[in-house]
Amino acid sequence: MDENWTIRPARAGDVPAVVAMLADDPLGAKREGDPADERYLTAFARIDANPYDELIVAEREGKVLGTMQLTYLAGLSRLGAERCQIEAVRVHATTRGQGLGREMMRWAIDRARARGCAIVQLTSDKSRVDAHRFYDSLGFKASHEGYKLSLS
Repeated sequence: MDENWTIRPARAGDVPAVVAMLADDPLGAKREGDPADERYLTAFARIDANPYDELIVAEREGKVLGTMQLTYLAGLSRLGAERCQIEAVRVHATTRGQGLGREMMRWAIDRARARGCAIVQLTSDKSRVDAHRFYDSLGFKASHEGYKLSLS
């Protein structure tokens, strides 16, 4: 990893940059809004207050260029083991292909392992073929079929 990268928990001031990355693709452009919308800060406050959620950013020279959310899920399967769900992984368009996404994922896996999680899981939209290759290269297996029901 570039020694100038810092991966850390997000702060409220990072929210506009995170929202801009979420909106910067064909899927996100359809569902995201104005980064200044107060609903984003309300959601951030809820994530930030929950010990089972972490919004993470990667920055260089003070500029947020990557993000992901980690959620720790309790369950009875696997002898009651906790699992880490990784969501909303994004790398800024100007930074893709430089290894940041791989470093962020390794960081998240190490964080989950240190917490005692038995498994790390994620979902990826079927249209994101490049993302699927990326996750495959990290050792993830497309072992399940996922379903979602939009309520809006």
